[in-house]
Amino acid sequence: MKLKTGQKFSAALLVTGCIAAPAALADPQKITVALYGGNWGDAFLKCVAEPFTKATGIAVASEVGTSTVTLAKLQQQKNSPTIDVAWMDGGISEMAYDAGVLADLDSAAIPNLKNIQDKGIYTNAGHTFAVSSGYYSLGLTYNTKDVKQAPTSWKDLWNPEYAGAIALPSPANSSGVPFVFFMADVWGIDRANLEQVYTKLGALDTALFFDSSGAATNAFQSGEAIIGAHFNVGAWDLIDKGAPIGFTIPKEGVWATDARLHLIKGAKNSKAGEQFINTALTKEAASCLAAKLYLGPAVKDVEVAQDVARKLPWGVNGSINDLRLFDWSQINAERASVTNDWNRKVTAK
Repeated sequence: MKLKTGQKFSAALLVTGCIAAPAALADPQKITVALYGGNWGDAFLKCVAEPFTKATGIAVASEVGTSTVTLAKLQQQKNSPTIDVAWMDGGISEMAYDAGVLADLDSAAIPNLKNIQDKGIYTNAGHTFAVSSGYYSLGLTYNTKDVKQAPTSWKDLWNPEYAGAIALPSPANSSGVPFVFFMADVWGIDRANLEQVYTKLGALDTALFFDSSGAATNAFQSGEAIIGAHFNVGAWDLIDKGAPIGFTIPKEGVWATDARLHLIKGAKNSKAGEQFINTALTKEAASCLAAKLYLGPAVKDVEVAQDVARKLPWGVNGSINDLRLFDWSQINAERASVTNDWNRKVTAK
């Protein structure tokens, strides 16, 4: 059958559309989410990203990095962000707000905000800038083959037999600067004068000052470090995998913070970003993160298995109220000077 000119044009469009359709399907709508690496990132993808994509059809592209690296990217991209949603730790979260890179979280667009404990919602001058995905602690971690008796104090790090095999966080890690203040409390040193803390830390013969949780995990796994500070998340992950690792809460206690979600100001996919955050604030997501990372849920009334409960930062029958949390305004006010002093007095030896 001979086609008329108009019919030929329509047929050509139909053929072109059929050819183009697979390419279009191969590149579905997606959002870019900044998250941590290692088992953290794996859990965020499994517990939040996969359910989100299944429910919406929107793909999630990962931008992997530490909180400080993510903040640096957001500041560089401030006028045209490529990241839509970002996980960042407490402290860095407040710095991101001050840098003007965060959008407000709207309870109308993110109705599951109502599921969150009051302490897990972060506001400043009426702006809700972050919401918690769960809490974790920094405790004392050790190799059970090399350290036969579980350490009972942070001061045990200065035991001569551990020389050359100690792991501590650096200021590049979100826990590094607060760790300095925490050690001041351990030694009974006035936080207003940290000179003695730097002297004590500088005297330690360390294996490494880790920038990321993954670096700490690798050091404990390889035997490069046999004792030091590590997050309950990383330590229990190693223990669950059969590594000869112990995690303990010393008599001076541990401090805790949380992993938070943020919507990025000027993001191209902010509506989808709000949907993503809403997915993260369900009981299902919180329970999944607790099981995979031992993050203490910020979502209300989340039930977890007994074996999971004992590995949460507050332990069995505990809650957010049992955690020792820092005043980040104080920490951040001193962050630059502490980092500078650390580099001159602790690592430059």
